[in-house]
Amino acid sequence: MNTAIHPEARIGHVHLKVADLERALAFYTGVLGFELTQRYGRGAAFVSAGGYHHHIGLNTWDSLGGSPPPRGSTGLYHVAILFPSRKALAEALVRLDRAGVALDGAADHGVSEALYLRDPDGNGLELYWDRPAEAWPHDAKGELAMVTEPLDLDGLRRAATNA
Repeated sequence: MNTAIHPEARIGHVHLKVADLERALAFYTGVLGFELTQRYGRGAAFVSAGGYHHHIGLNTWDSLGGSPPPRGSTGLYHVAILFPSRKALAEALVRLDRAGVALDGAADHGVSEALYLRDPDGNGLELYWDRPAEAWPHDAKGELAMVTEPLDLDGLRRAATNA
């Protein structure tokens, strides 16, 4: 029996505990642009991209009015949201700028370009796009050689208006 996970396995969705459902929905739909697909009573909602049933669940079941976990505690580091193109990521950056959302960081990883930020509940988010696999950097042995270099945010912003 093969003990490796099936190569087509994917992360289907993430469910986040939030303190204020309306505030979280305003961020995920109003700023990031996800579509509200369903409300589950007054304590939960589901959002998606492209008509999927949900990519992100938001709930207040155990967290209504709560605060983010303290630094140095265990838990989710970040949720990574993959955009289909550099232009789509650039458009997301422009939406963040317009909403006054500060970035925690931004990086060119060779394989991808990424923006790092926090949602209103302090949950870490990575917004990124992958370069085509044939453009990924490799070392002399042919092994993947990811890097963390500064990301040209102004260049990325310009990509929002370029084809």
